[in-house]
Amino acid sequence: MRIVLATDAWEPQVNGVVRTLTRTIAECQAMGHEMEVIHPGQFKTIPCPTYPEIRLALGAEEEIRERLRAFEPEAVHIATEGPIGIATRRICVEWKLPFTTSYHTKFPEYVSARFPIPVQVGYAYMKWFHKPSGRLMVATPTLRDELESHGFKNVSPWTRGVDTELFNPALEPIYAELGGADWPRPFWLNVGRVAVEKNIEAFLKLDLPGTKIVVGDGPARADLEAAYPDAKFLGARFGEELARCFRDADVFVFPSWTDTFGLVILEAMATGTPVAAYPAHGPIDIIPGSNAGVIDDDLQKACMACLDLDRATVRAYAERFSWRACAEEFVQNLKPYPEAEKTRFWRRLRRLARTRRRAA
Repeated sequence: MRIVLATDAWEPQVNGVVRTLTRTIAECQAMGHEMEVIHPGQFKTIPCPTYPEIRLALGAEEEIRERLRAFEPEAVHIATEGPIGIATRRICVEWKLPFTTSYHTKFPEYVSARFPIPVQVGYAYMKWFHKPSGRLMVATPTLRDELESHGFKNVSPWTRGVDTELFNPALEPIYAELGGADWPRPFWLNVGRVAVEKNIEAFLKLDLPGTKIVVGDGPARADLEAAYPDAKFLGARFGEELARCFRDADVFVFPSWTDTFGLVILEAMATGTPVAAYPAHGPIDIIPGSNAGVIDDDLQKACMACLDLDRATVRAYAERFSWRACAEEFVQNLKPYPEAEKTRFWRRLRRLARTRRRAA
């Protein structure tokens, strides 16, 4: 198929949404599908308030129209609810073009953590945004159940994967190279965006032996570094260096309540590092019964229990998740035009565009 994927989250952003999309696109292309990605790097952008690393593409609707006309997609997927997602949604509704959407971030909770906006307002917006979608893809059964309780319809599973070649237990230690030769063990690691919605302070407040390590960058980093001088903030790390950070940790600590999955959980497990987390979306679907981590309302208790887990068992559990399965489920969830209608639709649209150009 020819598939359009519209997203406000894209490189150089480094997060689970971008990794999911880039890996899904690569797997879809390997399966023979032709992908057209509409992303902020193709347009003029402004920095997102309170988070300048995220760029917002405003006024891109006409360019998106032209891209859709030129590509003539057989399926459209809108991955995010930002300006590009809104513009693409508006076009699809106007043209009566079927499309699907996905729910990557607990957007209402995310916004409420940063601005004085009630969570209920955020959910009203999200319901409005996803209502015309032929299928709303979510990563976990728990998130599906919660969204359905809020009145969302057509919710379908879309699993996640992990690169078990990059993230593996055979990697060399790294923290001694980064100045940690004298850091006491155990090493407690958190990886991700250093921002208020990630609840990293809950991790930093824990009374734990050893050394707390934070890998990542974001708007809350300076304040947290100042408040917790004993923690080691190593900034953003990528590729094999990031994988080695996971491998050299004794426990990966995931304190977020707003993530919908948490790819870093699988990345840690793939290196053999067990995961301690709250019983939130993502961890509650991945960890129970896995012997690869522990969830508990008492995060300190979960952390200490992880020290007793077998790293080989942790790695074996991560090997059950693949990006090919993720991409196959994504394609199955798409709502392409029926073959007989497809050609007529784009022919009509081309005629309408020519008529409008002549009139102009």
